[in-house]
Amino acid sequence: MLSDQPGLFAMSTPAFYDSLTPYYHLIYPDWEASMGRQGRALDSIIRSEGGPHLRTVLDAASGIGTQSLALAALGYDVTASDISPTAIERAQREAQQRGLSLHASVADMRHVHDHHHRTFDVVISCDNSVPHLLSDADILAALRQFYACTNQDGICLVSARDYATMDLMGPPQFQPYGVREAAGSRYVLFQVWESSPPHYDTTFYVIEHPADAEPILRANRATYYAVSLSRLAELMEEAGFTDVRRIDDVFFQPVLVGHKLS
Repeated sequence: MLSDQPGLFAMSTPAFYDSLTPYYHLIYPDWEASMGRQGRALDSIIRSEGGPHLRTVLDAASGIGTQSLALAALGYDVTASDISPTAIERAQREAQQRGLSLHASVADMRHVHDHHHRTFDVVISCDNSVPHLLSDADILAALRQFYACTNQDGICLVSARDYATMDLMGPPQFQPYGVREAAGSRYVLFQVWESSPPHYDTTFYVIEHPADAEPILRANRATYYAVSLSRLAELMEEAGFTDVRRIDDVFFQPVLVGHKLS
């Protein structure tokens, strides 16, 4: 039988990711390989859109460091921040274990310039992090902070799900990640999406089944704003970025790139 810890309940975004931090790498069949692919993809976009001279990066929603660690391994000078203290602690630990330099701290993406008080050649926010902000006003506030953090002739990269191609209406949807084996335990990971336009709730389930022990269920709930990529592009332009365009088939999600021209 499944244990009763913890049950289904509403959570803040920091609490959602704090709870997922120990298991987040299990989303990927091979986290190390995925980091390498994502780092190379982002590097190719940075080079093609801005040039090889762009070397300082702010990851404004770093999580446990999937993109930050990958770019640091490629030689970028990376500063990482995230709203989850536990995720930042793990990102720092992962960087130390790999011998990488990563300047990591806790910050809400809506206040990253107020927090870091500096600019960077590249600002990134990947893996559908911006849609955790639940209104155009909150997204615009974050994008204005990204703009303030971007050097002249620098770029901003935002990756997000293409909600225009997804049917979020109707009954709850099952989104599986798969079965993983790690540290003597079996893990089953999946999400259930429930629509409440223009938002939707996601409940992230992690079933941990240790060897010779009862399985443990963890269920964490968060809300997203199903904002379209075209609207995100408009908000990037409103924040000050120019030549905003969409890049497909390079990163695992569509990427919006905006420029800050001198």
